[in-house]
Amino acid sequence: MPTIGWFEILIIVAVAIVVLGPKDFPIMLKKVGSWIGTTKRYLNNIQNDVANISIEDD
Repeated sequence: MPTIGWFEILIIVAVAIVVLGPKDFPIMLKKVGSWIGTTKRYLNNIQNDVANISIEDD
């Protein structure tokens, strides 16, 4: 499974700054962070629901 290293992350950030511009880059980081947080909460809720179902079946 391929992994993303620090160099690849640095290149992605540099390209994002060039494409979005330094003024819009922090706004986009905030949106992406919000999406990641929402996704993590959603997946955590699903994981808890599945765990609760398996506990109830026992």
